[in-house]
Amino acid sequence: MTKDKLALEIIERLKKEYPDVGCTLDYDQAWKLLVSVRLAAQCTDARVNVVVQDLYEKYPDVNALAEADPADIEAIVRPCGLGRSKARDISACMKILRDEYGGGIPDNFKDLMKLPGVGRKSANLVMGDVFGEPAIVTDTHCIRLVNRMGLVDQIKDPKKVEMALWKIIPPEEGSDFCHRLVFLGRDICTARTKPHCEKCCLRDICPKEGV
Repeated sequence: MTKDKLALEIIERLKKEYPDVGCTLDYDQAWKLLVSVRLAAQCTDARVNVVVQDLYEKYPDVNALAEADPADIEAIVRPCGLGRSKARDISACMKILRDEYGGGIPDNFKDLMKLPGVGRKSANLVMGDVFGEPAIVTDTHCIRLVNRMGLVDQIKDPKKVEMALWKIIPPEEGSDFCHRLVFLGRDICTARTKPHCEKCCLRDICPKEGV
């Protein structure tokens, strides 16, 4: 089976297995997704969802967070790890959103990438989830799983994985495909334990590379 056909078959099976998917970071405004995805670096989404509740209670909007002392932000977000750098990036990002975008966020990939603390993964997540544009989010689940599935050939670099997937994943499927990989990666194709291949909806077509 070619990579193109394998990708389409995987997409269809994951749709049936996980029909209703979305971002596992909680947010109700676009700027909050930018904050959460920065905090999620080397931290679980579940912990981020708890920590931001205290952050938004004290700083409920872009202006409040832009005016906050980075040290005060750090004190709240420290449980997510890398507190100082994350607080610094969040503060700088919110200032730009306040001063240049009226509290909104950029609606294109290039300008999102210019924001402090925003890389390709974050920009793709925002483009897909907020603006409904084609996006491929190469988080740790995605990178691990697409290598095991044989969709990419032992590529670990996030940008290279993204570029390889763009060639075989239909653009309109990219965002939800990556969300479904998160669920599969947590439930079945785990990182810290042996994958539960016997329970996987892809067990008969996955080459199980590296497993």
